[in-house]
Amino acid sequence: MIRSILNCDKKWGIGKRNGLLFSLPLDMKFFRETTKGHVVAMGENTLLSFPGSKPLKNRTNIVLSADPTHNYEGVINVHSFEEFLKKIKEFSESEDVYIIGGASIYHQTLPYVEEVYLTKVNADGEAEVFFDNLDELENFEIIKESETYLDNDIEIKFVTYKNKAPKAI
Repeated sequence: MIRSILNCDKKWGIGKRNGLLFSLPLDMKFFRETTKGHVVAMGENTLLSFPGSKPLKNRTNIVLSADPTHNYEGVINVHSFEEFLKKIKEFSESEDVYIIGGASIYHQTLPYVEEVYLTKVNADGEAEVFFDNLDELENFEIIKESETYLDNDIEIKFVTYKNKAPKAI
């Protein structure tokens, strides 16, 4: 199965200066536990935003860089969106693949994902980049919604959206 996993603020903002908008330990724990042992697929800037620009441990990391000279250790390097989709499809036939950013990758892969694990943050993070507003897209519906939690004094809610008509890769 192919899923996107992320958090967004109340304006659907997801990032600022190639970083996260909030420090949310509960959300980070959910991300870690959900993606551990699976495949994560991302753009180059997302990899570079990690501590030491190192891939996430205990996961297979697929990284898309448009620059064919950019190849990173410990990841599967791909250099075109077509190649990126092909790798995602290959892995998704036997295991879960999680799209983990950035904004352009989320947007381009959205038609193909079956579900979106979205942590809704009840705050304005003054974002520079945004996620598609799933509540306005007819293909997406909420299939699961948690209670509200306080995470670092900020209200969050874990919401799962289902894509009613995912495109085949």
